[in-house]
Formats: sequence, structure tokens, C-alpha cells
Amino acid sequence: MTPSTAEHAQMSVEDFEQLARTAPETVTLEFSNGKLEVKPVPDGDHGSIIMWLLRQCMQQRPELDLYPEQGLKTEGYRRGRARPDGTLAPVDHFAGQGEWSASDGVLMTVEVTSHDADTDRRDRTEKRDGYAAAGIPVYLLIDRDACTVTVHSEPKNGTYRQQPSHPYGATVELPAPVGITLETEKLKDYSH
Repeated sequence: MTPSTAEHAQMSVEDFEQLARTAPETVTLEFSNGKLEVKPVPDGDHGSIIMWLLRQCMQQRPELDLYPEQGLKTEGYRRGRARPDGTLAPVDHFAGQGEWSASDGVLMTVEVTSHDADTDRRDRTEKRDGYAAAGIPVYLLIDRDACTVTVHSEPKNGTYRQQPSHPYGATVELPAPVGITLETEKLKDYSH
């Protein structure tokens, strides 16, 4: 987090974690760029996309798990808190860790856009930048508005250097260390 962001933070990370622990189950809270973010509850197509991706990951890389909604410490100096729609890591990677785990060892984060006004800023910009700053090798964005799959990779200095985007229906290669090939034709079934 930059000094100017830290100076203007809405609350401390510790206050955020306390608030997140007591939030009702109908909302998901995140802390990005010193600001409290409210993530909408996913709809049925959103959940179906995550399950589709989970099956792809399990079939091709059974030594990895795709953890839904795993709390991660992100951004510079671990000052952000995010709950990606999916986090790909080795089996049992998060065992014994608390609600907000370090991003070390995470191979990929996944976000599926929601149909709300904040998705552009949240999923396409702020979370992408937070995951890059945390050094997460791959960020997969499944964009339901654009019907595209964008593979962000090669993080350096808080930015992903590669960001190819593919239309639904394309074959998408997720680079190392993920090493999974996605046949995305099925995503067209979830474009409502």
C-alpha cells in the first residue's frame, strides 16, 4: 500500500478483520487499497462457473485444490484482504492457517465478474493489482459481461506483464506453474 493510501485508510487491517468476523453471512467483506469493499452474493451462473473450473482443475491437476472464498492477505506488505472466488494451491495448503492466509504458495486466484456497478473497479482493476503485488503467478478473470477469459501472468513490480484475453469457446492455456488447459465452450451455457 502506498503511504498516501495508508494515510487515508478507512480503518486498520485489524479493525477490518474484526468487522469481517462479525459480518452476516449474506455479505462478503474485503479490504482493498485501505477501503472496505462489499462483495455481492454470487448467483447460480456464478456458482456453476466456479464448479466447472473446479472440475477442470481436479481432472488435470489432482495434487491441487481450488479453494472457494479462501481469505488471502494481498497487496504490498500484506495490507489488503481479499476473498477470491477461487484460489488454486497444493492440497492441504491452507490447513492450520487462519481466516486470512498468506498468499505464499498460491498458484492462481480466480474471479468471476458479478453483474453489479463495482465489478469493473473491483475485479478488473483493484483485485488484479492486489494479486500482482502479492506475487501470485496467475490471475484468471472470467468476465461474464464481455464473455471472455483473461489470463494475467508474470507479475513484476505489482503488475501482470501478460494479460491475454480469449472469447468463450476458445482453448485457454494457463501458464506455469498452473499448467492447465481450459476448453471454455461450456461457459457459453452460463451467459444469461
